[in-house]
Amino acid sequence: MMESPFDRALDIASRQDRRRLRVAGLAFTAMAIIVAAIPVQRAEARGKPRPDYAAALPVAAPDKPADGSILNLAGGYAGLVEGARARAVGDPLVIVLSEQLSTSKTAASKTAKSAAFSITPPSKGPLSILSANGLNNSGASSFSGTGNASQTSSLGGEVSVTIVELRRNGTALVRGEKQLMLSQGREWVQLSGIVRLADIDTANRIQSGQVADARITYAGSGDISRAGKPGWLTRFFNIISPF
Repeated sequence: MMESPFDRALDIASRQDRRRLRVAGLAFTAMAIIVAAIPVQRAEARGKPRPDYAAALPVAAPDKPADGSILNLAGGYAGLVEGARARAVGDPLVIVLSEQLSTSKTAASKTAKSAAFSITPPSKGPLSILSANGLNNSGASSFSGTGNASQTSSLGGEVSVTIVELRRNGTALVRGEKQLMLSQGREWVQLSGIVRLADIDTANRIQSGQVADARITYAGSGDISRAGKPGWLTRFFNIISPF
């Protein structure tokens, strides 16, 4: 049975379509592998808080020697001047968040350059045939660019932390977190830093501006947080885009 030219054309078209589908499938698979290989360095990017901000436990008090005395200084004694302020490992205190940060930057650049060259040929002689307009030359270049950037951030509230480590110079390393489980997701605030015990007020509170080497993280997960982030395909094209 002879094959008509129309059948051969259909067979060629079907083979080309199968080839296009295979190429598209390979391209999609390669793109998925590249996106899956993109490293995620922070735990917040995975939608989970870091686990190393758990509350510190107090150090177990040593057994009181049998000396016949009722007073045990290692069992939680607080002097009259100290009051209820945090002073030992595991003691909680409140950090009052009052962060205000505003930055701005403006850059401008402008350059210009011009040059001209002209020759007047003689009116007599063999060079008199030259045109004065043909010997004139000029050039100019210019550049102008501006850039502006500004950012304003603010964070308020309170978060309770615990003393993790006491240091001999009167400072302490504190660390803590606050997690909120909301109807549309989950949010958490994690804080760590170094405080001076003398800066803790009588209400057992200290301002966040008095925390040295402060590490403050405010993040969340859920529908609202996910809606504010680009999808994986958008992130892929942003990575490979040269513009």
